[in-house]
Amino acid sequence: MGKVKKARPGRGLPKVSLEEQLTSDKLPKKRNREPKIKFRFEEDDKVLDPQLSKSILSQVRKQQKELEEDEEEEIRETITKLGDDSESEDEPENTEFAENQFESNYCPDDITEEDEKALEKFMSANPAPRLTLADIIMEKITEKQTEIHSKLSDAESIHMQDIDPRVKEMYQGVKEVLMKYRSGKLPKAFKIIPKLKNWEQILYIIDPPSWSAAAMYQGTRIFASNLKDKMAQRFYNLVLLPRIRDDINEYKRLNFHLYEALRKALFKPGAFMKGIVIPLCESRCTLREAVIVGSVVARNSIPMLHSAATMLKLAEMEYNGPTSIFLRILFDKKYALPYRVIDAVVFHFLKFERDERELPVLWHQALLTFVQRYKGDISTDQKEALHKLLKVHSHYQITPNIRRELDSAKCRDAEVQDTEKMIE
Repeated sequence: MGKVKKARPGRGLPKVSLEEQLTSDKLPKKRNREPKIKFRFEEDDKVLDPQLSKSILSQVRKQQKELEEDEEEEIRETITKLGDDSESEDEPENTEFAENQFESNYCPDDITEEDEKALEKFMSANPAPRLTLADIIMEKITEKQTEIHSKLSDAESIHMQDIDPRVKEMYQGVKEVLMKYRSGKLPKAFKIIPKLKNWEQILYIIDPPSWSAAAMYQGTRIFASNLKDKMAQRFYNLVLLPRIRDDINEYKRLNFHLYEALRKALFKPGAFMKGIVIPLCESRCTLREAVIVGSVVARNSIPMLHSAATMLKLAEMEYNGPTSIFLRILFDKKYALPYRVIDAVVFHFLKFERDERELPVLWHQALLTFVQRYKGDISTDQKEALHKLLKVHSHYQITPNIRRELDSAKCRDAEVQDTEKMIE
């Protein structure tokens, strides 16, 4: 291909001397060189015949069907194939990536040990046991006739079936790849796991707790895209959440890849709320865990219905410190909430009227945020009840702001009465 010639300053202008240009009132004009474009119209151009268009559509459908059949055949061949090819061909490139390449970890700086100790008295004395995928698989193996359900999940029981020794050997090789994975291609046998009926059983073989952080991110991306909501919820609850909590408890911060995995998990917001947020609040969650997971909720868009259902559930469950963190984050999203959710949140705060413990600052902050955002959606009776609550539990800095917001609120029943008077 030849070089592009640069345009010269004087090219395309009439040759006029400088003296003539100074003495003449006329300025040099560019020559109007319009590109010569020729259009050719064929006399034989006609609209497609209806029979021909039907034939084309039928061929398109036939080709699409053949592609789907080829994909299914490829899946079956990969399952029955030994793992030699997949390991040699799809082993990730750049496995010698430096570990400090991904030192961009998320860590909240404003959390102290005193804050965590202050919230320990609000933690449940008997938290729900933390279940992992390995726990459920082992229980399923020993009790084959027992139906196992993950916590807060309506999903079906785990599909158990005998695995071919060659397939098991292949996935043992996949496990070795995922343990050292940093970047590059993933084994094909790993990508098809979400399409298998016994995907949980296969996951147990490749041992998710042993994966690298980068492999966990890629796994979350694949499973979130290919699994249905109920199955994705199981993956979040049994695989992703335990890994997130272990990493935070060990390093006091969250690895960059695991934080991005949480963001990818929001691809299915309903599964994220049921599989991560609600189980986290029901267990003995630490303040650091709540702040990190809550930051993912705060920085990403979530549909109103999923957030409203989560608020309703959090308001009804037994209180602990992290509950206030998630409620405050959801209040700040400024949704137009149904009155049923508003009433549940108001009752959530009013039930502390007889609580003699000193409530944490997080509780007062959550109440202030709720009043600021939804003071026009509460009723007059609820407004008076909240005023009585502030006499029992108060904070020297936050409570005056809550009272000021309540005093300036125009309640929903008052607005209805004003509308009726205007109509009359």
